[in-house]
Amino acid sequence: MGTRSDADLTARHAEIFIIAIPYLACSEAMPQIREALAGKVVVDATNPLNSDWSPISFGGQSSAAEEIAKLIPEARVVKAFNTVFADIMVPEKMLRDGQRVTSFVCADDQAAKALVLELADSIGFSALDSGPLSNSQYTEAMAHLNIQLAVALGGGTDAAFIYHRP
Repeated sequence: MGTRSDADLTARHAEIFIIAIPYLACSEAMPQIREALAGKVVVDATNPLNSDWSPISFGGQSSAAEEIAKLIPEARVVKAFNTVFADIMVPEKMLRDGQRVTSFVCADDQAAKALVLELADSIGFSALDSGPLSNSQYTEAMAHLNIQLAVALGGGTDAAFIYHRP
C-alpha cells in the first residue's frame, strides 16, 4: 500500500477507492486512512484468507466486507471483484463463449452500488446487483471455492464465474 501518507493522499483524491491488499492487513491499514475515506465509495475486493490461503470463517454472522465497513464506518463500502482471479482481468479473457465474466456487487448504499455496477460494466464485466453488503459472505464463499478449484485441485486461474440469466 505504500506509506501511510501515500495511501492517505490517494484516498483523499479518489472518487472510488479499491482495497486490493490481503484481508489480514486491513485491520491495520484501514484505520490509518479512515478519515480520508469518509464519504468515499470504497470497494472491498479482498477475501478473508489466512496466510496459508485457508478461509477465515465468520460463522455465518459477518463477512470480510462487513468487518472492513466497521473499520471505516463513514465510508460507503461495496463488495466487488473478489470472485475473479487477476489472470482474468484483461480484455481478452473477460468474454467466455459470448458471455462476459460476472462481477457480483453487494452494498447497502444504493448510490455507491450503482456507481460500482457502472464501473464493472464499463471495464468489461457483466455486473450483477447481488443485494446488501451482508450477501458478501456468499461471494466470499464463492471465492473460497474458486481458489480451491484453481489451486488445491489444480484447475488453474484461467477460470471465472458466469451467472447466466436467460
